[in-house]
Amino acid sequence: MIYLDNSATTNPHPEVLKSFQEVSTRFFANPSSIHQLGGETEKLLIKSRQQAAKLLSVHEDEIIFTSGGTEGNNTAIKGIALQHQGRGKHIITTEIEHPSVYEACKSLESLGFEVTYLPVNQNGVVSVKDVTEAIRKDTILISIMHVNNEIGSIQPILEIGQIAKKYPKLFFHVDHVQGLGKVPLTLENSGIDLCSMSGHKIHGLKGTGILYCRRGVKLFPLFHGGEQERMIRSGTENLAGVVSFVKALRLIKEREVNEGDKLRQLHQYLAAELEKINFVQLNSPAHSAPHIVNFSIPGLKPEVMIHTLGKQGTYISTKSACSSKSLDESRIVKACGYSSERAKSALRVSLAYDNTMDEIKIFLKQLKEALSQLKEVME
Repeated sequence: MIYLDNSATTNPHPEVLKSFQEVSTRFFANPSSIHQLGGETEKLLIKSRQQAAKLLSVHEDEIIFTSGGTEGNNTAIKGIALQHQGRGKHIITTEIEHPSVYEACKSLESLGFEVTYLPVNQNGVVSVKDVTEAIRKDTILISIMHVNNEIGSIQPILEIGQIAKKYPKLFFHVDHVQGLGKVPLTLENSGIDLCSMSGHKIHGLKGTGILYCRRGVKLFPLFHGGEQERMIRSGTENLAGVVSFVKALRLIKEREVNEGDKLRQLHQYLAAELEKINFVQLNSPAHSAPHIVNFSIPGLKPEVMIHTLGKQGTYISTKSACSSKSLDESRIVKACGYSSERAKSALRVSLAYDNTMDEIKIFLKQLKEALSQLKEVME
């Protein structure tokens, strides 16, 4: 099997699975229980929070454990909107956000909020000038992703963070789900107030994640109950999930340092070889994240190629996994200014540190053979 759909989800690391099983067996008590077993469980939760904070170079009270990127994004966006709507009801985001951001903003429009969806250039990058000019007196939130999940474009988060610092009454949220472990991002003193991360994108488990919430930032909780996680996310903590996420975070941070060059080499080789193939049009920009390559084959339905490759044990995808079953055009590719035909035929290859050059070469060979067989349909 050649698995090239790592932006949808990754194969859990054996050490992560081992951590989950051990904690589930030994520390099954409720961390809120006052007996000794509950106390031991609570200590492990506190230790995990400290470790996560150290890995991210933030304070431990800035870590909120969540069920993943969608919850983190919704908690950040709706939490700010509902808590600070007395100050203003204007939100800034982009046209290429993940559905969990894009649809969250759409839902707030139905509650009377006004959202500015900024355009991107052909490289899928938002203009810092556009962000600056969009800020108004009633702007309470800027939400912009770090790495786009479909084409891999990297947003100028550092520059936007410096702009956000100049406006102490607005908050800056970053969806870091696709960038974590592949494209470094500094949180401390960056202008970023909120940042979402997900476990299953970094060889962790589904249903795990973190929302970084800077000290002093107040959110309206989406869950009410036992007031866990700084009263922002009530509910008995998923301790086994928390420990497994921290393990995955440590491992991916190590691989980012030790294997980053290898991943970039795979990416560069893949992109260069795809450009040589007839009918193939590259959608990912030259300076993109090292694990995502998006391309189109106009005239060919993407699901046809996906199923053709799948029969040979090679797995790629189309669009975001959260919207891939909808067979219309890619909102992201269209936002970059490409034609509807190109947006409807987009395919995504997403790499992991485990992928090899041999796998990439086999994929390219299979793709060329499939194109040769299918070209009669396309012409």
